[in-house]
Amino acid sequence: MPDHSNTPSDAEIIRRIIDGDVNSFEYLLKKYQNHVLRIVTKHIPYNEVEEMVQEVFVRAYQALPGFKQEGSFRQWLSAIAVRACYDFWRKRYRSRELPMSDLNEKHREWLENTLSNQSDLSFNKRSHTEEARELLDWAMDKLSARDRMVIELVYLEGLSAKEAAGLLGWSVANVKVRSFRSRKKLKKLLTGVIPT
Repeated sequence: MPDHSNTPSDAEIIRRIIDGDVNSFEYLLKKYQNHVLRIVTKHIPYNEVEEMVQEVFVRAYQALPGFKQEGSFRQWLSAIAVRACYDFWRKRYRSRELPMSDLNEKHREWLENTLSNQSDLSFNKRSHTEEARELLDWAMDKLSARDRMVIELVYLEGLSAKEAAGLLGWSVANVKVRSFRSRKKLKKLLTGVIPT
């Protein structure tokens, strides 16, 4: 059985960092790097993941003096990671130069076939899944950063309203209202692309 008596606790490491031993932060970075990577990979485009993970740890380091140790460091770091992803999408939406174009003909055709129950006859399962993912990505890009994050956390990852609220720093009621409204917006986007 391994001896854990020499392994310092997160609280001890944090105390050392705050007392000026900045090199101790490397211990936390190594311990939680994969955890933060898993969170960021779910929410950020692949080519942005590495930079975002670094951003999360920079934010965590800067905020360490405010860590109250009421919950676990892992949970606190998770909340920072989710908020950093949320900020990424807010910044991305604010800096758009050109609006997203409407669905291309291929996507319109797929959506029409799916809604008329003909997709099973004309598309195999693999292309169906791929097309659905492209369509969902298109619709998610049309949502605001707040709407996108709440949809991802509540509906795509299956977190409870309480869990999502903890990660986003919102109230549970706000998450419930936002998730309901966001789902309606997403549905409207997806059903509104079919020409009548």
